[in-house]
Amino acid sequence: MPGRFWGRRGRQVSEQARARADIADPVNKEIALQLTSTAENSTPDWTTSYGYIEDIGDGRGYTAGLVGWCSGTGDMLELLQAYTKSAPGNPLRQHLPLLEQIMDAAYEDRPALSHRLLDPSFVADWRSAAGDPAFQRAQQEERDRVYWRPALEEAARDGVGPLGLAIYYDVSVNHGPGDDEESFGGILAAARRARRPPAQGGDESKYLAAVVDARVRILRSWGDYQRNGRQDIHYGLLEAGNLELIPPFSWSVYGDTFELRSYPQPK
Repeated sequence: MPGRFWGRRGRQVSEQARARADIADPVNKEIALQLTSTAENSTPDWTTSYGYIEDIGDGRGYTAGLVGWCSGTGDMLELLQAYTKSAPGNPLRQHLPLLEQIMDAAYEDRPALSHRLLDPSFVADWRSAAGDPAFQRAQQEERDRVYWRPALEEAARDGVGPLGLAIYYDVSVNHGPGDDEESFGGILAAARRARRPPAQGGDESKYLAAVVDARVRILRSWGDYQRNGRQDIHYGLLEAGNLELIPPFSWSVYGDTFELRSYPQPK
């Protein structure tokens, strides 16, 4: 695997590490958010991404914010509906009817419609709203509702630890909710068919490798697989045997190497 990886294979686990192994510990969430943020926005500081927005050419229109809400998939519309409910006078409210119109169109037409209907003001309005605490809260709450809590619930169900939770969250963000074979639920189902999860007596490392393998197959089918891509974060940590994500450790993604020297403070 590219980059350097520090694991904890064969080392005595401290009392602090055992506490962090509680799957619902906020520190585990912070670590998972940082790992995914390096894949989404090339920085472990996920709080810098509220104003991020661009068309990355993946056929989903505009991609924006903490987890990459997309104008062509519906989650961006839901985010702005939640934001407008809490802040009716926000600068993005005028785009809600346009996002609804985009979502009424055929999937393949949505990227072009995103530009035809939303340009030129949408990008500027998104960036302007990024400093609004209400928009930041809306992004965090929608992230947790749509992506984080389902990942946490499934991780607890399957009996995986902090690394498993981080993998589940990254798959949830990257593939989206749903039970079809390309979505979060379908990828977990494929992994469970290949290997038993720990809650059913399976080997945790082998099961999590099956999860990553299943998502890689989908990335390849999409044409989105990249050498040194986000899957290598998880393969590297699995290779190191760091199932509890005990610092210090480092990871590489898209040619950049990041390092976590100690447990972070949740943000």
